[in-house]
Amino acid sequence: MTEFIPPGSRFVDLPSPFPMKRGGALHGARIAYETWGALDADAGNAILIVTGLSPDAHAASHAADPSPGWWEAMLGPGKAIDTDRWFVVCVNSLGSCKGSTGPASVDPATGDLYRLGFPELSIEDVADAAAHVVRALGIRALACLIGNSMGGMTALSLIARHPGLVRSHINICGAARALPFSIAIRSLQREAIRLDPLWNQGDYDDAHYPESGMRMARKLGVITYRSALEWDGRFGRVRLDSDRRDDEDPFGLEFEVESYLEGHARRFVRRFDPNSYLYLSRSMDWFDIGESCGDSTEAGLASLRLERALAIGVQTDILFPLQQQQQIAEGLRAGGVDADFLPLASPQGHDAFLVDIGRFGPAIHGFLSGHPSAAG
Repeated sequence: MTEFIPPGSRFVDLPSPFPMKRGGALHGARIAYETWGALDADAGNAILIVTGLSPDAHAASHAADPSPGWWEAMLGPGKAIDTDRWFVVCVNSLGSCKGSTGPASVDPATGDLYRLGFPELSIEDVADAAAHVVRALGIRALACLIGNSMGGMTALSLIARHPGLVRSHINICGAARALPFSIAIRSLQREAIRLDPLWNQGDYDDAHYPESGMRMARKLGVITYRSALEWDGRFGRVRLDSDRRDDEDPFGLEFEVESYLEGHARRFVRRFDPNSYLYLSRSMDWFDIGESCGDSTEAGLASLRLERALAIGVQTDILFPLQQQQQIAEGLRAGGVDADFLPLASPQGHDAFLVDIGRFGPAIHGFLSGHPSAAG
């Protein structure tokens, strides 16, 4: 599998060896990142964005890469995350295939791809790698750490493992631990990949790629990223025109929603490494912030030290349901953090933070401006 690296990416080398939480270590590993804005003389205006499972570090366009980023509407001059004011860093997660070291990278010890020889990956490893990038850039303390989805987990772990590195935090559709429903969905996604004969115990290449398994995994994911309300409003029960159906396949695509899922999955599969997908997916299932203090999830949250925090959730999110963001805010408040919980009524489910900028933008801008009332 060829790495997909945005042209504007830069890289930070991790310490060698870089120890992994569950054992083993990486040698010669690196993290891809991109930046926007200018760092103040005292390095006090830095924001770090940590992402969900699949995004790269290209959150928005910039001079080195003018192509639109995955959060283009949120990040830039005059936008909610205003790069005229803030120096923004976005990292590609350790274990990914979009510039950072992961299963699709070359193992310097063998000269071959890591594949399943990559050490077991935990959210804590992703957090440690991101923290190293921050320090390598000369940033002593982040003005704000923003984590979306899996990045919400990464952010909490980073705060726990690197006290003093973060002053404030925005947790968006994140979680302090994995819930059974989410674990079940991700388990099915991994099973779809592993049952594809072309996965071949992780030993595949571009010519023999487990496309069917990845398509099914991605479809399952997309179904949970949006809400039933949006699926109904967007597609209803509209059927495909006769010229778009395969009449020779009696169980083929028949409805518009099926066609959408198929097209979305096919656009994704060749742009992400299946082994990386397996590793990152499992890292979320293992995560519970309570492990950081050998206690409950609530105690783990209460142990985190921040000045301010905002946990944003969506009422229609079934993958990271609203009670998980409420748990984060309440747990942080129990530890003395000035933490707010903001439930949003977006119909677009878990992925609302990517598309419902009208709701999320004012909330994020308000928090970063220091005006909690603007976050409502």
